Amino acid sequence: MKRRVAIIVSTYIIFLLIFVLQKPLFMFATVCNWTIYDGVPFSQWLQVAWHGLPLDLSLAGYLTAIPALLTVATVWTVSRVVRRMMSWYFWVVSFLMAFVFVLDTGLYPYWGFKLDTTPFFYFFTSPADAMASVSLPVVMLAVVMISFFTVFYYYMLWLMPLKLARLRSADRILNPVPATVVMLLLTGLLFIPIRGGFTVSTMNVGKVYFSPNPALNHAATNPMFSLMESLARRNDFVDRYRFMDDVDASWTFSQMTDPSATGSTVEAADSLVSDTIPQLLNTSRPDILFIILESFSNHLMGELGGDAPVAVCLDSLSREGVLFTNFFANSFRTDRGLVSILSGYPAQPTTSIMKYPRKTQNLPSIAKSLKGAGYDTRYYYGGDADFTNMRSYLVSAGFDTIVSDVDFPVKDRLSKWGVHDHLVFSRLLSDIKSDTLRHGALPRYTVLQTSSSHEPFEVPYAKLDNPRLNAFAYTDSCVGAFVDEFRKLPQWDSTLIVLVPDHLGAYPEGISNFTVDRYRIPLILAGGAVKSPVCVDTYGSQHDLAATLLGQLGLSHFDFRFSKDMLDPRSPHFAFFTVPDAFGLVDEENALIYDCQAGTPVVDEGPDPGRNLERGKAYLQKLYDDISNR
Repeated sequence: MKRRVAIIVSTYIIFLLIFVLQKPLFMFATVCNWTIYDGVPFSQWLQVAWHGLPLDLSLAGYLTAIPALLTVATVWTVSRVVRRMMSWYFWVVSFLMAFVFVLDTGLYPYWGFKLDTTPFFYFFTSPADAMASVSLPVVMLAVVMISFFTVFYYYMLWLMPLKLARLRSADRILNPVPATVVMLLLTGLLFIPIRGGFTVSTMNVGKVYFSPNPALNHAATNPMFSLMESLARRNDFVDRYRFMDDVDASWTFSQMTDPSATGSTVEAADSLVSDTIPQLLNTSRPDILFIILESFSNHLMGELGGDAPVAVCLDSLSREGVLFTNFFANSFRTDRGLVSILSGYPAQPTTSIMKYPRKTQNLPSIAKSLKGAGYDTRYYYGGDADFTNMRSYLVSAGFDTIVSDVDFPVKDRLSKWGVHDHLVFSRLLSDIKSDTLRHGALPRYTVLQTSSSHEPFEVPYAKLDNPRLNAFAYTDSCVGAFVDEFRKLPQWDSTLIVLVPDHLGAYPEGISNFTVDRYRIPLILAGGAVKSPVCVDTYGSQHDLAATLLGQLGLSHFDFRFSKDMLDPRSPHFAFFTVPDAFGLVDEENALIYDCQAGTPVVDEGPDPGRNLERGKAYLQKLYDDISNR
């Protein structure tokens, strides 16, 4: 009996020790490679281990449950089958621990949050593109993972199954019924650490948050628990982010919406803004070209005070067009940014709505609105259009033609992401020249998505020593070369070019998810359809682009519930963005970032601190209400 109790207790302790030791290894690896924890005093390393214990205790309980039940079975039989089941269980668990620990450590410097289901969604939809996001060599990750697996497995194999193997027929218990009851009661005690004690709240990632430094909270978080929690909550939209009573949330949200999205009819909504919006265009039906710039930020433009003004072509276009100086990305990943830009729909902190074709098919989109006004629609991308369900979304959004990597010769697919940007721009320019996009007199709505300014930053261009900045300079030069040629064509005079990044990424290096600068991006309106140069200082996000554009065209944006016309003086002006389990709301009075796991603001600045806290909570709550109803 004592030997069996020792097996259960020692199994639990071994799992716990592995989880505790994982934390300094995680921090040490990031110090060596990315300096995220460089300069953190040793006392805080200890605090990370201490505050991370609740999740470690809980997960150790989960993982000990099966060995405990197998040990209970030995009360009745000590057959070889039970020992083999125990060995196989430790083999699987050791592999999962090694895989999760290494993947979490390898991705954290790039993602900036603990492991959840997000990387797996990208991997299963397009493995090649997903691996292109990993900065460390795949071979190195594989070697480290195998090493961890070997250590974990043999460490547990020696201590656990060997003890079980010593149970022979002589160790069979004469009165198995009471012994089974005792052993099951002991196993049931695992429920206490699994649940997190006897309080009302159950165990969750937020219980380990202890520091105003998010990186320390992330180090304290057990990556296997984070992944498990993400899997358990991946579809419960209606139950997420319940900050307040629905009546209060609805009222607060109503004060944050565009007047044209709250009228009783489309006609009434249009009448609100017809005489108040400044007109920036010289035509009501221009050809429209969106250029979605991979990972660009304000830091790359001198006109926006950038510390590395390498986007000289964007700077030039901003001086002759319309420059929005307080514009923000909605999120940190392309799939979130695309939906925000093209559908006027805010990004979500715990999921990507692009994962759910059944829901995206019900979203509004600029393409659908423009098709209703007689526009032809086309999408250009040099990468895999099936990555992250992109093709499904684009088709549902109303794009008639999608040009992607498979539409280029094999010899042109030279980068990890597919076709280099200059070749994609060349294809678009060729199509414009041959007028293949036109069907009679239909105006055109075209979107071109770049990809070369993305890790691993391998581009056919050598201007700057820094590979990241050089990649941005390359894409910027592609934009400039395309515009120079486009100006020579008659279509230029009737074309509006919208230049907007999908998100900020890669530069500045190591920028935290919990800083407002992480989301500042440029928005430029250029082309012959723009009346005159102007700067717009009002605050807005990517999802506000839809209402702003349609307002300029005199088209209704009644269906775009979350999108606001940044040029309408009657509309509330603020920027909203999200990152895993956090949101930000920024306006002239208050810049706020709220960590939902910690339950506290990590940024709260400006003349009126706290002003945006309840507004941001209501906005996020109503966003998840909307998702659950689609």
